[in-house]
Amino acid sequence: MTNKYLSYKHTYKRILDIFLALAFMIVFSPVYIITAIAVFLSDFHHPIYSQERIGKNKKGFKFYKFRSMVVNADEILFNNPDLLEQMRSGTNKVKDDPRITKVGKFIRKYSIDEFPQMFNVLKGDMSFIGPRALRPDEFEKYEAQGSEERKKIDKLVTVKPGITGYWQVNGRSNVNFDKRMDMVAYYVDNLSFALDLKILLKTPKAVIAGDGAY
Repeated sequence: MTNKYLSYKHTYKRILDIFLALAFMIVFSPVYIITAIAVFLSDFHHPIYSQERIGKNKKGFKFYKFRSMVVNADEILFNNPDLLEQMRSGTNKVKDDPRITKVGKFIRKYSIDEFPQMFNVLKGDMSFIGPRALRPDEFEKYEAQGSEERKKIDKLVTVKPGITGYWQVNGRSNVNFDKRMDMVAYYVDNLSFALDLKILLKTPKAVIAGDGAY
């Protein structure tokens, strides 16, 4: 592992994260306000949703999103075996999920629901660019699999999870979990400013297209 790699991973990437997060929040501040109001008015409940996720070095953290589901979405999920099985198979998402609100469907399609994660970036829990953050139950499930799968999971937690990343701009939910883990391994093995820049430049097109977002 070269000094150049370590310098970018531990120093310059953090500087880039802070700059990008602050710039994003300033430019899109009207979107934050409009979305918060729209989510609140849809059912008069808090517009921000938080959930435990696994970060770098297997450390848990509170992950923020604009709420795109009904307020008791987690309760519905874990009390519905069929829905839970769909969630845990393949992509870890449910197409046409009945828990998603009308406002939620729109903000998910264009990734607006992920905007509050900029606060996670500023806190240092996440990076602007990196692998998708796993829920604890996802992490435990895949860590319990074979040695090759465990190697990929172990590789994932050597870097901070990201808002956008190699998987996010190459298919999102159309890519199954095994393929996504291969993408994670590739990203970690090739982490560099050039790769992050390539991902960053591809992100707007992926967001506008909305492919694999549900």
